[in-house]
Amino acid sequence: MQDDKRHSLIAWTQMHFSVLMFGFTAIIGRAITLNATPLVWWRVLIVVAFLSLLPATRKGLRSLTARQFFNYFVVGIVLCLHWLCFYGSVKFANASVAATTIALASMIVAFAEPLFFKQRIKLTEILLGLLIVPGMILIVGGTPDRMEFGLILGILSAVFVGIVAILNKRFIHDSDPFTMTWIEMAAALIFITVLSPFLPASESAFVLPNQHDFILLMVLALLCTALPFVLTFKAMRHVTAFGSLLAINMEPVYTIILSVLLFGEQHELTRHFYIGVLIVLFTVFAYPFVHRD
Repeated sequence: MQDDKRHSLIAWTQMHFSVLMFGFTAIIGRAITLNATPLVWWRVLIVVAFLSLLPATRKGLRSLTARQFFNYFVVGIVLCLHWLCFYGSVKFANASVAATTIALASMIVAFAEPLFFKQRIKLTEILLGLLIVPGMILIVGGTPDRMEFGLILGILSAVFVGIVAILNKRFIHDSDPFTMTWIEMAAALIFITVLSPFLPASESAFVLPNQHDFILLMVLALLCTALPFVLTFKAMRHVTAFGSLLAINMEPVYTIILSVLLFGEQHELTRHFYIGVLIVLFTVFAYPFVHRD
C-alpha cells in the first residue's frame, strides 16, 4: 500500500511538472512566426532527431513487435492532427483560447474511456466531465466573432487529444516511454511530410525558420515536448486517462497568466470567457477529492 501511494505521488508530481511545461507550448507557438504546419513539422523533427541519439530509444525499438509499432504510429498521426488544430487555434484565435478548449477532452474521455477499457462507468467522472460543459459554453460566448475559426480548431484539437489520451493509456504498458515518444513523433513527422504538398503554399512544412524561430523551436521541442512527454508516459502507468487529462486542464492557468503578462490577451476576451475558465479549474481541483479508483 505504501509503495502504491509513493508511486501515485511521484506520478502526480511528474504529471503536473509536465503540464507546467505544456503550458508554455501555446505561448511559444504564438511567439514563433511560422504557420501551424511548418511549426509542427520542425517541432517533431527536432524531437525525433534528439531521441534517436538516446540508447534507450534504440534498445526499445529493437524489442518492439510489428503490432506495437503500428499502434504507436496510429497514435502519432492522431497526435499530429491535434497539434495542427491546436497551433491553428493559436494563430487564428490566441493562446488562451487554444489552451482552454483542450478541457473539452476530459468530457470525451469520461464517456469513452470506460467503454474502451470495458470498465464500469464512474459516475464522478461523468459528472465532472459534464460540469465542464457550462464552462465551455461561457468560453465560447466570451470569444470574439473574429476568433470563431480558431475556437473551432481548438475544439477539434480537444477531440484529437482525448483520443490520444485513451489510446496511450491502452498501450502504455507495451513499451518504454522513450520508444513510444519516438514512434509517435516519427509518425507525426511522416504524416506532415506526406500531407504538405497538398496544402496551400503558406502552410508548406518545408520552410526554413529564422534564428529567432529556431531557438524557440528548440525550446519547444526539447523542454516542452520530449521531456514532458516521457514524464507523462511514466505517470500514466499510475494515473487514469481521465485523471491525466484533468491535470492537463491546468495548462490554461499557466497559459493565460503568461498570455496576459506577455501579450495582454485579457483585452481580447470578455469576462464570460474567464468565468468559464474558473468552472474548468474548479473541476480540475475537485477531481482528486471525489475520485476513487
